Amino acid sequence: MASAAAMGITACALALFIGGYLLLSPGPVRVPRDRRRPAHEAGPTVLASTATAATALVGRALRWRGAPGASALEQAGIRMRLQDFVFLVMVTALAAGALGLVVSGPLLAIVLALLVPVGARILLVIRASRRRTAFADQLDDSLQLMASSLRAGHSLLQAMASVSREAEEPTSEEFARVINETRVGRELGEALEETAARMGSEDFVWVTQAIAINREVGGNLAEVLDGVGETIRERNQIRRQVKALAAEGKLSAYVLMALPFGITAFLSWANPQYLARFTQSLAGYALIALSIVLLIAGGVWLRKVVSFRF
Repeated sequence: MASAAAMGITACALALFIGGYLLLSPGPVRVPRDRRRPAHEAGPTVLASTATAATALVGRALRWRGAPGASALEQAGIRMRLQDFVFLVMVTALAAGALGLVVSGPLLAIVLALLVPVGARILLVIRASRRRTAFADQLDDSLQLMASSLRAGHSLLQAMASVSREAEEPTSEEFARVINETRVGRELGEALEETAARMGSEDFVWVTQAIAINREVGGNLAEVLDGVGETIRERNQIRRQVKALAAEGKLSAYVLMALPFGITAFLSWANPQYLARFTQSLAGYALIALSIVLLIAGGVWLRKVVSFRF
């Protein structure tokens, strides 16, 4: 009996000790969140937050001024927001200006900072031109693929979807965009017309008109696309022939336009005193201005001679 009482007292004392320890001891040691959630992503850094705020500020400034630049990015095939592209150009211009300031001085810094946006604009124009040329070269094959799909019993959207899957860029990207726009409720004719305007393709305008007429009056769209594709194929063949024949004239134009700059660079290195006389009198400045005007006029004339529109 005494042993049972002793065991009870011991159990109560042990329970009181454990309860007091749990109540009076400090809280449990907290495990850091990165150990409890290994896959938890850290918040944005200061640099990322600053860049986000800067791009948002640039976006508000562009909307306030109504700067039309998003269409240029679309035509060039650059998947980037306009404010991000402008912010990237600004940062690059600042970096180029800082580099020029360290290397030479303020004059080179200003020149390099101004060359960055000019170079970005030229890059957009070149990419857009190459993209339009590739689209025009791929259009006849795309129409043939659409006609084959229509003959196989597919609908027009299914035929365009096959082009978006099997054609090369930029044709696949543009047709996929048309399909996505029609799926969200836009009219097919409007989407095709916008694609033709974005790509600057007169041939695709014919395709758009042929599809619109066929949707109104009916008929065999596959045969219509075959006829339009044959016409576009012949136009592309003539365009390639003219391009090959005009290649010599374009090369001559490039050489003639680069020749004054090459001679000036050589003389400034070989005999600087020869060119220094142009900056020592009013007549020298007048000759420099006249040479610039004549160079611009000659460049425009050469461009008109070697450029052809179909």
